[in-house]
Amino acid sequence: MHTLLRRTFFTLLALLAPYALGQGRIDHAIVHAPSLEGNLNGDSPDRDVFIYLPPGYDSSSARYPVVYLLHGYGLQAERWMSLFTIEADANAAMTGATPAAQPMIIVNPSAYSRFDGSFYSSSLTGGDWERFIADDLVSYIDSHYRTLATRESRGLGGHSMGGYGTLRIGMKRPDVFSVLYPLSAAAMMETGEPSEALTAAEKLTTREQIAELRYPNKSVMARASAWSPNPQRPPLFYDLPVEDGVARPEIQAKWLANSILPMLGQHAFNLKRYTAIKFDVGTADALITPNQQLDAALTELGIAHEFETYEGDHNNRIAERIATSVLPFFSKHLTFE
Repeated sequence: MHTLLRRTFFTLLALLAPYALGQGRIDHAIVHAPSLEGNLNGDSPDRDVFIYLPPGYDSSSARYPVVYLLHGYGLQAERWMSLFTIEADANAAMTGATPAAQPMIIVNPSAYSRFDGSFYSSSLTGGDWERFIADDLVSYIDSHYRTLATRESRGLGGHSMGGYGTLRIGMKRPDVFSVLYPLSAAAMMETGEPSEALTAAEKLTTREQIAELRYPNKSVMARASAWSPNPQRPPLFYDLPVEDGVARPEIQAKWLANSILPMLGQHAFNLKRYTAIKFDVGTADALITPNQQLDAALTELGIAHEFETYEGDHNNRIAERIATSVLPFFSKHLTFE
């Protein structure tokens, strides 16, 4: 075959391979969460969840591992999927002549709240998001889709606030998940020291005032709702770590206790149960230093893990990382049928 024709032929094969092998598709479900019922924020316990079903799912009887991906602060699941092109990147990773990842189910739940994010925490004010992810959501997916319903076939990952949620839930629920991959994880150390943001938050006393705020100005309230709830303090039902510009050590202690680095020592044995842990961060990301501190802390505790930095900021290469690093990592370490 002529060299040019041969090159053209193989180029066409590469372009058409994903279509020959089929593409994945997205299901949209509303998952009712008993763990979120009665939360004082008034957020709905019925959550949007988007489920990526891999190529071949509809034409086979196979069962698949499941990766749960948690979005960052200020996003909803649908926006998280489109902003970081999760469907397209999953298709790219799982199809083609030399796929980077085996077919997996990918679950994207919405954790958007009155304060633009839940921080995936357990709170009387915000609801028990830990239990929603690890129990309600996993139970729903296992009962509605052909999953491999064991911890060895479940992975948990997420970006930014979702990276925090991955580490927080991962530390507590090794009975449910076996592989972790947080990206650009946030909230390594939250001291609640006096700041302009906390001073501004003190002045807001009604839900109407907070509703008028634009992203990301509800972040302080989101953390207070998650980490220092106070059911006796309507209408916002939280305590701030600063009052009249003065630090409140008893509230600051709650914020610190919900930070990732202080939690590590308490859950080191749980983290050692994981088959594999990896996390990464961009070299131009403001969170690079906390992630380097996490790497050092895990090393000191003797917890096996991989840590990687790459050229990029907080957002600009996340889609690429999901396709080229996150999904292949889960594919390597999860148990398949």
